[in-house]
Amino acid sequence: MAHRAYSSTANVHVSIFDDRVEVWNPGKLPEPLTPEDLKKEHKSIPINPLIAHALFLIKYIERWGTGTNDIIRYCVDSGLPEPIFREEAGGFAVVLRKSKITELSELDLNERQKKAIEFLMEHGRITNREYHILCPIVTRETLRKDLNDLVTKKIIVKRGVKRGVFYEFT
Repeated sequence: MAHRAYSSTANVHVSIFDDRVEVWNPGKLPEPLTPEDLKKEHKSIPINPLIAHALFLIKYIERWGTGTNDIIRYCVDSGLPEPIFREEAGGFAVVLRKSKITELSELDLNERQKKAIEFLMEHGRITNREYHILCPIVTRETLRKDLNDLVTKKIIVKRGVKRGVFYEFT
């Protein structure tokens, strides 16, 4: 309510998929805020300050600028990946994802492979270097075997050649 662009005739969209829930609201983030800013402590710049103030007075919101951090904390505390915040199609979307790790638990993955999958869910792809940064105390050969195992299980696919190799979901 406080962030909606009331000049738009578009409705709020709530889309439910097998692996995620997406909520889209008409209206963009006010400058200078970016979706990345919402993942850390940030100032609130309400689009509709009078509505935001009224919501604060009736205790519907606790304080300005903490909602996205609360959403992140609730997801992480529940064992879910951090939400994705993005601007798209003249509006703002929040994507709440279901953990792929729970769905893949029957595939006997090690903790490193689970980290790789979480990274893939967040970034869409992973390189050998990024995987090594995630798991620095393990040899590169062990990490290569981990990724090859995920390829064999048809969870990920290898793309590119030599130094340009990366992995993404099948």
